[in-house]
Amino acid sequence: MDIVNYLLRFAFDAIISLLIIRVWLQLVRADFYHPLSQFVVKVTNPVVVPFRRIIPGFAGIDIATIVIAFIFATLKYSVIPFLMGGPFDPLAATYFGGLFLIKQTGFLLFMCMIIMAVMSWVVQGYNPTMVILQQLTQPILAPIRRIIPPIGGLDLSIIAAFLLLNVLNMFIGKFVPYWHTLF
Repeated sequence: MDIVNYLLRFAFDAIISLLIIRVWLQLVRADFYHPLSQFVVKVTNPVVVPFRRIIPGFAGIDIATIVIAFIFATLKYSVIPFLMGGPFDPLAATYFGGLFLIKQTGFLLFMCMIIMAVMSWVVQGYNPTMVILQQLTQPILAPIRRIIPPIGGLDLSIIAAFLLLNVLNMFIGKFVPYWHTLF
């Protein structure tokens, strides 16, 4: 049963992550023709397009994709505990699903910044993957860079963003006494 639990968690996490990335790419107006953007759009279109006909966007925000991500997050905390012999609690699943969306968004931001940091040491010159990662992280890192400018060519904004993300994670963790076991 552990294998089924693992595979279900992986599937839900992958779908939710792709949906979050889709919204994020739209919000930052990332390059639509980049292979990563194309992949995310093509993989999520079968789920998103039917809902877009019912749920319109608002102020440039793809509400349909956010709703679908929330539904999948809620399903994750309904289906997996039920299959593991736990009770069916839709209210708790909705609560944990919402918290999971916030946590997963922070985790994806963290991963983008880690990849950017490693690539900055390895890649020289123009790289399209680095460009899209910069587009994704710029809205978060730009305000931090205004407060903490690069010192001696070293960009400390990523470290400050890591600290802020960890503080946010700890703050959200206070709302769930057994946070580490859920996520």
